[in-house]
Amino acid sequence: MQIHVVQQGQTLYSIARTYHVTYQEIAEANQINPANTLVIGQALVVPIIGQYYWVAPGDTLTSIAAKYGIRADTLAQVNGLNMNDVLRTGQQLYIPPRPKRPAEVNAYIEPHGTEVSAALSRSAQEAAPHLTYLAPFSYRINRDATLTAPPLGDLPDIARQDRVVLMMVVTNLEHGQFSADLGALILNDEQFQNKLLDNIIETARGERFRDIHFDLEHLRPEDRDAYNSFLRKAAARIHQEGYLLSTALAPKTSASQHGAWYTAHDYRTHGEIADFVIIMTYEWGYSGGPPMPVSPIGPVREVLEYALTEIPVDKIMMGQNMYGYDWTLPYVPGGAYAKALSPQEAIATARQHNARIEYDYAAQAPMFRYWDKEAKEHIVWFEDARSIQAKFDLLRELQLRGISYWKLGLSFPQNWLLLEENFDIVKR
Repeated sequence: MQIHVVQQGQTLYSIARTYHVTYQEIAEANQINPANTLVIGQALVVPIIGQYYWVAPGDTLTSIAAKYGIRADTLAQVNGLNMNDVLRTGQQLYIPPRPKRPAEVNAYIEPHGTEVSAALSRSAQEAAPHLTYLAPFSYRINRDATLTAPPLGDLPDIARQDRVVLMMVVTNLEHGQFSADLGALILNDEQFQNKLLDNIIETARGERFRDIHFDLEHLRPEDRDAYNSFLRKAAARIHQEGYLLSTALAPKTSASQHGAWYTAHDYRTHGEIADFVIIMTYEWGYSGGPPMPVSPIGPVREVLEYALTEIPVDKIMMGQNMYGYDWTLPYVPGGAYAKALSPQEAIATARQHNARIEYDYAAQAPMFRYWDKEAKEHIVWFEDARSIQAKFDLLRELQLRGISYWKLGLSFPQNWLLLEENFDIVKR
């Protein structure tokens, strides 16, 4: 699979000729209308086996091979070269596809209202072949230990048809927010816990969930040990029933990191108790915060490298956003929230405003600026083929269990093509 960044003057037709494919194949892969103009800086995936590389000044066979994780002599052989050949700037080299490695893939899905919309159901159907787990968000714990269920619609049938494990996400959400007070009730009342676990297991049986996923957030710092004790108790019950237990963890960089989102999440203990964990490595850039990438590669790496010191590598799933944000400038703390948008919507916005997409190589994230009709400047940070490939490269390098997406319903076709290019998706 080739990632091609659109240059000034290029069209689908000229790009297709470069790679000896049809323009329709590129349009279909990227789910774009061939009649639309391309955006300068837009990253396209070109559906070919392997990819091409054009030699830059200073490149050698060894340096290029290292960049793509292959042997230098293999690169020389597939291109009919000798190891001592001097490469020419601009010379085209063919890079064979890398061997795939197994990976588990989860995707959260968040139905609103009383039913699963047709669009969300369609998104789940399209994603299911690429998933190990599907996680409807969420079963909200009530103060009487009952659960308020999300609408499921045909999600269980979609999961079953594609051998996807249905994940039961259990949260301490109350009135649309994670509640520390509700968390304290859950974690410090043994009678409450017994009733809650009974209700969780009964629901799991009825809806054919096979993984129980605790996403308890914004907990009181003093409830750290109580959360660990609750998980031990829950694991004994859940494993006895033959189910998996997983948890969601805030993105920490040390055991001493404190705060409402961090202190009560004990990486080492979760790593001992849970079958796997999902680390929420996103939301550095968030709707209420200053403009920046949602999941810059440096902070993501820092969190995961810390996690590896506390949690077995085969239990760690990296969190990944499927969205970006459009901020109106100047940013004012406490002011208007940024607008969330999918990668496809970001490209459409750039096209509409004749914006050029730039790429921050330090953060491994695309961005652009534009002015709206009211003469207000905007900045958009989002995800594209380059940024998601950087995350896949990190996942491969660290040999993690897999990746977890927040959330389905946001169009990002390049992600699924590159996911299949890099990994053999584990089915349970």
